Amino acid sequence: MLQSQPDRKPKTGAVPFGGRRSGDGPLARMLEDIDTTLARDPSIASRVEAVFHSTLPALWIHRIAHRLYGRRHRIAARVLTSCARVLTGIEIHPGARIGRRLFIDHGTGVVIGETAVLGDDVTIYQQVTLGAVGWWRDKLRPSGDRRHPMVGDRVTLGVNATVLGPLAIGDDALIGAHALVLGDVAPGCRIMGEPTVARPRKMADHRADRA
Repeated sequence: MLQSQPDRKPKTGAVPFGGRRSGDGPLARMLEDIDTTLARDPSIASRVEAVFHSTLPALWIHRIAHRLYGRRHRIAARVLTSCARVLTGIEIHPGARIGRRLFIDHGTGVVIGETAVLGDDVTIYQQVTLGAVGWWRDKLRPSGDRRHPMVGDRVTLGVNATVLGPLAIGDDALIGAHALVLGDVAPGCRIMGEPTVARPRKMADHRADRA
């Protein structure tokens, strides 16, 4: 279960959640990414440390791969994507469209499919999948149809959340840890996975332990 965190003193130079940095050039976007990582990861103490967070090489490589993919240099884009996956454990298809200030915490096992669309200020935790429902269904879709989720602004996707198909997740939604999402999620909605339930052991189990 996600728990509320105590208020933290903003880090020096950090971009507040939803804030914007002026300029849209590559350098401005990279500085914005660094400040986003600094703002959202309590374990990061400086911009220099933030540069070595797994989110940043995955994002920066994806931007190059996405441009190559859009210009039909598919093999070069795939090579870069493979390098990013080996380096960071994060797999973002070069066709995916990523908004500003994406933050991926830890990152290992994150998969974002080809036709996925992510809005601004999205936060993703490890082992999240934004995938399709299966090739046996996707082969029946008209060419060019979206097969992967569309994620709105300021959405949070918890650990091991699985979101499949061409569904839409509205702005400000929260998808909890281990949730399986197969349909649209309204803006501001919370989707929570089944929590673990502690059950008392049966007497037969206790007798078996003593045997």
